[in-house]
Amino acid sequence: GGGVMSRTDTAVSPFKLASVLLQYPTSALFSGLDELDRAAAGTSPKASREAFAGFLGWLRATDPSAVAEHYVATFDLRRRCALYLTYYRYGDTRKRGMSLLAFKNSYRSAGYVPADQELPDYLPMVLDFAALTPRGTALLHAHRADLELLRRALHQAQTPYAGLLDAVCTQLHGLGRRELALVHKAWEEGPPREDVGLEPFAPPEYLTGGAR
Repeated sequence: GGGVMSRTDTAVSPFKLASVLLQYPTSALFSGLDELDRAAAGTSPKASREAFAGFLGWLRATDPSAVAEHYVATFDLRRRCALYLTYYRYGDTRKRGMSLLAFKNSYRSAGYVPADQELPDYLPMVLDFAALTPRGTALLHAHRADLELLRRALHQAQTPYAGLLDAVCTQLHGLGRRELALVHKAWEEGPPREDVGLEPFAPPEYLTGGAR
């Protein structure tokens, strides 16, 4: 069947698995738990397998409406836990606009057309891209510090979703000295707020994919 994870014949990319689990929890997610468990059991290394298993255990043990409420409270209401990779460092500033264009260019050059109208740095989308091509993995490596900031913020919020970031980060290189310094600085400052009254950082069509 074409359930949540359609490629049952081959090992599922841990990036794809994390992408599915980091999206808003729909009824399809809960009906696909057996499939997701199997996919998680096939991932490596062990740390990643255990992190996925821990999260899936929480999904099974929690009422779906409570999971949905928790999801919104975590990702939509906490600025530090936004699922947009450039948000933590740049907030809604112009610098973020430039960073978003870099994501778009990366997708375009690989011939990848994101499925929906999310901003290009939306983590589940970047993870989908990484499951398909090494260029996507390169994008995750390039934003290793941003992933770390989100990972720390989720651990601080004591949410089971932190385990998914743990699982993703075990697939990537460790943090270098420069990245650690960047993480430390951004962690101290929190997401910046743009001064009111400035022009938007890029025409909306750049962000939604309408630009030709």
